[in-house]
Amino acid sequence: MFAVRNDEAALDIVQDAMMRLAEKYGSHPLSELPMLFQRILQNAVRDYFRRQRVRSIWTTPLSSLAGGEDADEHDVLDTLEAGDGSNPASPHELLEQSQLIEIIEKALAELPPRQRQAFLLRYWEELDVAEAAAAMGCSEGSVKTHCSRATHALAVILKRKGITL
Repeated sequence: MFAVRNDEAALDIVQDAMMRLAEKYGSHPLSELPMLFQRILQNAVRDYFRRQRVRSIWTTPLSSLAGGEDADEHDVLDTLEAGDGSNPASPHELLEQSQLIEIIEKALAELPPRQRQAFLLRYWEELDVAEAAAAMGCSEGSVKTHCSRATHALAVILKRKGITL
């Protein structure tokens, strides 16, 4: 499961999950409620990360993902900050952002499967290197290599499409 690092957001997620449980499943037997709450909470956390992903990770310039000579040692997640939603974007910015996300998703589909898997686990699912390695069944070094190659390949694909951030 993912860890919500913002205490206020975590409390909001739990509260929303409790409200959904009470509203939709209040008439169910008490013995079913813990498992229902677990599933509702998991879905609420996933929804939170999806929203954060759309708000922040793809708005980071992809040039920072490409890195330099020491790109294998550079971890993009160390430089990214999740948006708190306090500065809403204009409709024009939201449209541009959604179009950029669509282009990036298509570029991701062009990556080799292991690179795509490593990239998605690290940057979309926000797993750390050890968690991604466990999920992929490989070493931490392999995850770093796959992520580095994926970010370089994405930068090249996007540059070919005329996107420079």
